[in-house]
Amino acid sequence: MSQMPQPTALTKCPICEWPLASDDRFCGACGHDLSAVPAPPADHPTLTMNGTAGDTPDEAASVAWPVAPPSAGAGPSAPVVLPTDLQGTESGGGELPGPGRGVRFDRPREPDEYPLAAPLPPDPRTAEPATPPAGMKLCVACRAGYVDRDGYCENCGHAQPRERDHVEQELGAVAAVSDRGLRHHRNEDAFAVSSTALPDGSPSVVAIVCDGVSSATRPDDASLAAARAANETLLDSLPRGTHPQQAMHDAIVAASAAVNALAEEPETGQEHAPHQNAPACTIVGSVVTPSLLVVGWVGDSRAYWVPVDRSAPPARLTEDDSWAAQMVSAGLMSEAEAYADERAHAITGWLGADAYELEPHTASFKPDRPGVVVVCTDGLWNYAEAAEEMAEAVPLDAAERPLHCAQVLVGHALDGGGHDNVTVAVLPFPAPPQGAGSA
Repeated sequence: MSQMPQPTALTKCPICEWPLASDDRFCGACGHDLSAVPAPPADHPTLTMNGTAGDTPDEAASVAWPVAPPSAGAGPSAPVVLPTDLQGTESGGGELPGPGRGVRFDRPREPDEYPLAAPLPPDPRTAEPATPPAGMKLCVACRAGYVDRDGYCENCGHAQPRERDHVEQELGAVAAVSDRGLRHHRNEDAFAVSSTALPDGSPSVVAIVCDGVSSATRPDDASLAAARAANETLLDSLPRGTHPQQAMHDAIVAASAAVNALAEEPETGQEHAPHQNAPACTIVGSVVTPSLLVVGWVGDSRAYWVPVDRSAPPARLTEDDSWAAQMVSAGLMSEAEAYADERAHAITGWLGADAYELEPHTASFKPDRPGVVVVCTDGLWNYAEAAEEMAEAVPLDAAERPLHCAQVLVGHALDGGGHDNVTVAVLPFPAPPQGAGSA
């Protein structure tokens, strides 16, 4: 049978020191169970905690310590061992310095000065960027590490943007901007802009824009090869007196040959998959002189005419090589119905080794008023398809600031969703005299 707890003889709670009555079983302040606390001993300490002498214990309460028996025999007594005679060890396991130092009462001497903590790394947002060694690039994220061959920072590991993710170029009176967009992992568009002189000394401005076919192998290489080949051909033929429209036709043929050559390279064979086509791209280009405007294209990249006087109507200068355009041309569907179909952007003409047949399209115009030619990929015109929509997106000062105009148009596509790569070139008409640039 269990016993009831007996009242405690404590005068204070051992936890909170609350005064107690003799019959209290629990502390009235903190609720501590006083029955679990043994009663304090009856003896009194000879030395209190504050260092003063306590009461002398009664003789009856003194402890009878046992007396050590005398040592047997007449031999010497056991030696006395002092704490300082012991050879102690440090916490790390090594011996304490000095002989016979089993107990140490000294402390290591404190230094006169404490070393300062290492400074924090500089804030990349405010620090001056370091000058990287020749052939090395500085990380765009931390501004402290260098970029390795794989495109990653050696300091923070941040993946660096590819060189073609965003490209801008302004050359006299022509400018172009290309951007990767918001959905694609790389930029498969490419452009080339240049200027030259015709045999009579009059200026000629060139812009080429190409869009790699994503379902093909190496689309980014195809667009770049086509843009470079077409531009080089125009720069070679125009100064020799070739008519700009014929020069544009020859440039598209040269671009096609450059893309076809990619199919024979070993790199293409390594990347080629059974469900992929050979490298392919679309192309659109324009040549502007003081009196003539020429465009050429294959695929669904476009050219638009936007006059400076916005009271005059804008116009689309190209016709798509696409499923939707064929449906509209055959009278089978309206333009709105055709471009709303999921097959609308399926192209029927492109540059590449497996193209059905190369049919370069060219056209020449003689505008009677100043304006700008907008040469672009579908990454832009998807958000401004009609000529009136494109004219509304083009800034009013586009003829004086072509680079700013191209930047605004790329921003228009990105604000609309940026579902595709976006590339835009802007050429003012008429071509300004040699040496005259944009404001």
